[in-house]
Amino acid sequence: MMRPVKAAIIGLGLTCVAVPAMAEDRPAGSPGLSVIRPGSTVRIVGAPENFKGIAHVEGLFQQEEPARIGGATVTFEPGAHTAWHTHPLGQTLVILSGHGLVQQWGSPAERFGPGEVVSIPPGVKHWHGAGLDERMAHVALAERLDGRSVNWMEPVSDADYARAAGAQPR
Repeated sequence: MMRPVKAAIIGLGLTCVAVPAMAEDRPAGSPGLSVIRPGSTVRIVGAPENFKGIAHVEGLFQQEEPARIGGATVTFEPGAHTAWHTHPLGQTLVILSGHGLVQQWGSPAERFGPGEVVSIPPGVKHWHGAGLDERMAHVALAERLDGRSVNWMEPVSDADYARAAGAQPR
């Protein structure tokens, strides 16, 4: 027999809206589904040591153990981009709007646009962000390994960014 499970609000410093769930195998008192509504979370500006220019991070979430997935929607103003970084278990970017750039260390930059998905393998040094003249937004997803989902490195030089952005078709 199915029994109702009380809804739980999951914190992590975010406002979440809980939705009641039904479960046959879940113990009484365990959390049910939660829905994070647009506009219900804090929108922050990405840390200047990790981003060049203005990047707004919103909807930040991190699932609780045993899950490892976390993510956020990131909107980059024109010219804004990340520093070089890696992800121990890789990263997936789902492009929502605008056009942007992604570059793997030692390779040419690639342009991407709405509806495209960028898959970055574990440990690959890369950066990503907006082109020179257009805002770009993506959902970024990454898993934690030993408590970390990203390893930030040095900034992308202005010359390297200009070379990547200038080499891309508009």
